[in-house]
Amino acid sequence: MKVGKIVKTGLPFLLAAALVFACAFYPKEEESPPVRQVVRMWNVDTFEGGKGSRTAFLKSVARRVEEKTEGVYFLVLSLTAEGARTAFAEGDFPDMLSFGVGLSEFAELSLPLPYSFAGGEMGGKTLAYPWCAGRYYLFSLSDDFKEEGKTAISCGGSNLPRVAASLSGIEGEELPSLSAYTAFLNGKYRYLLGTQRDICRFQARNVTVYQKPLDGYSDLYQYISVLSAEKKGVCLAFLEELLSPKTQETLSSLGMFPLGETAAERTPGAFLSEEGRAALLGAVRDRKNLEKFLKSI
Repeated sequence: MKVGKIVKTGLPFLLAAALVFACAFYPKEEESPPVRQVVRMWNVDTFEGGKGSRTAFLKSVARRVEEKTEGVYFLVLSLTAEGARTAFAEGDFPDMLSFGVGLSEFAELSLPLPYSFAGGEMGGKTLAYPWCAGRYYLFSLSDDFKEEGKTAISCGGSNLPRVAASLSGIEGEELPSLSAYTAFLNGKYRYLLGTQRDICRFQARNVTVYQKPLDGYSDLYQYISVLSAEKKGVCLAFLEELLSPKTQETLSSLGMFPLGETAAERTPGAFLSEEGRAALLGAVRDRKNLEKFLKSI
């Protein structure tokens, strides 16, 4: 009787000890790591900016979004237009694309955005929206813009300053960007048709010049498009941060402007094809014909 009582009484303690032993020595099931979503973004510069790196600027915005969004990481890469087209031909696409006018291949992949800008519209939907802008200017070393003299037209990147000149009634000679800038300062040309890049150059050299905005035309827009339906929510969160007043106020660090600070009347479509580019250049001598190829904004 005593033996049976001892066994009955000690059984709960034996079970408890066995449970403790099992917890201590049996391997625990590892918790699954949180899902990490990687958003790939390409930045393609097709025209000269003001200063600094647009890719670095986008990376700084991405870091802020990552801090607010658990499990999301943005991979921001800088590609040339040729590199982006080669990747496209090989079936490699990003989730987001930051680009200047051109890259028509990517239009078919771009998703509608909850914004409105005529230059980024196709088929009644906004497929690209500018996150920063440049501007064309006529520069002079004096405040007399009516004086006769030759004009150097600064050409840098794949933008079309010849169209800006035509719509402004300006005749001139096209030169590479830096050559046009130095020739103007050296007195070889009375005027310089340039961009925000030249303003930054003048400021760096502490040179005083007079400037006249040419707001009849601009193709100096850095657009952004969303290509991934699966990650569209995260991409739109990035756009919200990028287009926020707080971020837009810092574009001066790039020598660029928010969209609201430029007032161009016309622009080509964001996804301008090579055929469209050729048509624009072919129409520069006929203003009415030229305007048919452009969108009012």
